[in-house]
Amino acid sequence: MITLLDEHYLYFPNVDETHESGIIALGGDLSVDRLLLAYSSGIFPWFEDGEPITWWAPNPRMVLFFDQLKVSRSMRNVLSKGVFRITWNTAFREVMLNCQNVPRRGQLGTWITDDMLEAYCKLNEIGAAKSIEVWQGNELVGGLYGIDLGHIFCGESMFSKVSNASKVAFIYLSYYLEAEGYKLLDCQVYNDHLASLGAVEIPREVFMEYLYDR
Repeated sequence: MITLLDEHYLYFPNVDETHESGIIALGGDLSVDRLLLAYSSGIFPWFEDGEPITWWAPNPRMVLFFDQLKVSRSMRNVLSKGVFRITWNTAFREVMLNCQNVPRRGQLGTWITDDMLEAYCKLNEIGAAKSIEVWQGNELVGGLYGIDLGHIFCGESMFSKVSNASKVAFIYLSYYLEAEGYKLLDCQVYNDHLASLGAVEIPREVFMEYLYDR
């Protein structure tokens, strides 16, 4: 079942009502309150420009448990050499703009619309969305951003302008979240890159148990 949302009514159905495609709802808006409700309910938006706002609660869910993080020997060498400088939540809009504009193999466009950019920047202003940045000198060469729920970080997108920069962002974020006592890093849906770093798929019901266990 796919629910059609009213932009004037703040509501999401229970994730148990999600269509087998992973889509739970269409429509609504990208207001701060709706986005916060979505993420705290195990739901996230994912759609392209010109399409209706599409809300997802996929089953299975891709996550990283920090004790399963895979850091290759070559990546350990990169990290130990100090090739990159890492910062936390100092250039959120710039990270999002790069995620929006940096070309990706096999993708013709971006799902980060201008409306989504502005919506997540508003979330950043209230501390609900955060970024990690990777620099070479004064140039931003990699990073990622996501929603910080306080016990789970929901990763949204990452970019890399030079080799290994996005991996460095992911690894440093994982180290930080583990040190701060977070339960897991939500990676949402499967891809080979995340799997190579140790992310795994778990049943949606198990993800929801972690989400609600504060």
